[in-house]
Amino acid sequence: MIPLVLLPLLPAALSAGEAMTGEAFDRYTLGRTLYYGIDGSTYGVERYLPGRRVLWSFLDGRCEEGHWYEDAGQICFIYQHRSDPQCWRFSLEQQGLVARFESNPEATELYEVEDLDEEMLCYGPDVGV
Repeated sequence: MIPLVLLPLLPAALSAGEAMTGEAFDRYTLGRTLYYGIDGSTYGVERYLPGRRVLWSFLDGRCEEGHWYEDAGQICFIYQHRSDPQCWRFSLEQQGLVARFESNPEATELYEVEDLDEEMLCYGPDVGV
């Protein structure tokens, strides 16, 4: 398990728990690789690229390219093999970035575990098959 990392003070314009705008989300994530956890376990990792592009993995070596956009206070992701948007409400809490899945915010809440300055492990298509 990766320990939680204490993050710098929140930007003055954003209070703890307040939903992030697309601009604030981009400012916070751009150029970073963030690992996310749920219920004490690491869940996945996402690399945030220029132009609101992302690379997501469930830590299995398979990576999904995608992009994100802001919609009504939510940050929505569309990935290459999934056309339906995955919309989350992101906020900065004392422990770091927290994401609540808007289709069922009670059931799925992810939190930032760690920001690693390293490349993600992504295998090529059908490696080992």
